[in-house]
Amino acid sequence: MWDERYAASDRVWSSGPNREVAAIVGDWPPGRALDLGAGEGRHALWLAERGWQVTAVDFSAVGIDRGREEGRSRGVEVEWVVADVTAWEPPAGTAFDLVLVAYLHVPEDVFSRLGQWLSPGGALVVVGHALRNLTEGVGGPQDPSILHTTEQLRASASGLEVERCEEVLRPTDAGDAIDVVLVARRPADRAAG
Repeated sequence: MWDERYAASDRVWSSGPNREVAAIVGDWPPGRALDLGAGEGRHALWLAERGWQVTAVDFSAVGIDRGREEGRSRGVEVEWVVADVTAWEPPAGTAFDLVLVAYLHVPEDVFSRLGQWLSPGGALVVVGHALRNLTEGVGGPQDPSILHTTEQLRASASGLEVERCEEVLRPTDAGDAIDVVLVARRPADRAAG
């Protein structure tokens, strides 16, 4: 479905980063980043332009190809990986300073693995559609099993130090969407677990 959606349009998502992602990560010093569910690569490319070493993973070959082409035109390097994020694992010994999950809606067990991929002091950043959108907001998937709550994200960040976990309003042409934002960091002095 996503290959078809990407192929049918010049650009499915905006070329710039989501405003919450930019506000959270924009001033951080660059390191190694993982963009899960990267789609056409808007966040991966934005991070790479800021000096991050980025791995972008998505199951849509069309989306990844678009990101790769855009990266070439901007002159930035990203490691592009076509894979199902529910089964993908980073190479052994690989750790990230940032694991970014922006509007990727997958079963909860995927989120619980992500803290293990962080380097000491590394951060998990999740921005996604809130479950409350089904009754009070606008937009996003309509399947309650893959929408986020602050409680679910906080539980998925077990072993990490939660710096922020809250709902935020995102204005759209159709009204306010309700998003959930999580920023959780692996303690610098011990392994996540």
